[in-house]
Amino acid sequence: MRFLKQALLVAALALVPLAGVGAAQAGNVKIGFIVKQPEEPWFQDEWKFADQAAAEKGFELVKIGAADGEKLMAAIDNLGAQGVQGFIVCTPDVKLGPGLVAKARANEMKMMTVDDRLVDAAGAPLASVPHMGISATRIGETVGHAIMAEIKRRGWNIAQAGAIRVSYDQLPTATDRVEGAISILKAGGFPQASIFDAPQAKTDTEAALNAATTVLNAHPGIKRWVAFGLNDEAALGAVRATESVGIPPENVIAVGIGGAESAINEFKKPKPTGFAGTVIISPRRHGYETALNMYEWIASGAAPEPLILTSGTLAARNDYQQVRKNLGIE
Repeated sequence: MRFLKQALLVAALALVPLAGVGAAQAGNVKIGFIVKQPEEPWFQDEWKFADQAAAEKGFELVKIGAADGEKLMAAIDNLGAQGVQGFIVCTPDVKLGPGLVAKARANEMKMMTVDDRLVDAAGAPLASVPHMGISATRIGETVGHAIMAEIKRRGWNIAQAGAIRVSYDQLPTATDRVEGAISILKAGGFPQASIFDAPQAKTDTEAALNAATTVLNAHPGIKRWVAFGLNDEAALGAVRATESVGIPPENVIAVGIGGAESAINEFKKPKPTGFAGTVIISPRRHGYETALNMYEWIASGAAPEPLILTSGTLAARNDYQQVRKNLGIE
């Protein structure tokens, strides 16, 4: 009996340091978060929400900006040298996929991507790397539903309206967004012949204005217009174009994507413009949830879901403040 008690005591004492080591490992978790444009508000917000996850779970967050492939590879080595066990990355070039996987493996770090999904040498998504991204098609559909609802509210005759598809087809996400919107317009009875392509040279407001102006000048008989594109800038450029040719705001319905500062400023104007709404994409999940997922992966071995797609929330002039508050970005 005495020997049994001694054996149990030795076993109990042996478990103490193991438990201590487990707790220390969880408490010493270090996670990297690399973004391609650290000066952009979206990425600043992602970092902010990742910081919230770090504060809640007690891990250390190392934030690095990497605007090109060379800087990204150096950033991963930097994280490895700091003892980081895993990192989240929004890559400046999705074609770096195989190289990033090899670099992460060489530094013995777990990796997941956010916003932009890595592809392999053949251009196929790297399914082996967990990813949180935005469902471009679903967001475009939200834009389409918003436009159709506003057309109905205003009592427009769809047959007499035109649609400006401000396009930037070099970017697959842009194509998916506008095609998502078009699918809803068509389903609502919008004629394909009344949807006009407006290719933009860049993704800013000026390029969208120039592209939309060309469409408007080519179809002066159409007096009511809807407009949509990749982002808020595309929709705002179309609105500026309608203003430049004398179309009143009540004859324009433009819906953007992003909830950018430019969209919010448009809502703040004393009088409503043709900018009817924006689909706000919240950076909260992309920052907070990815950081939390990485923490759980490191601390407990629970790997994230392979693919998580988020969508957006429609905001208009009368409710954008509440929408932003609900999304945690006000």
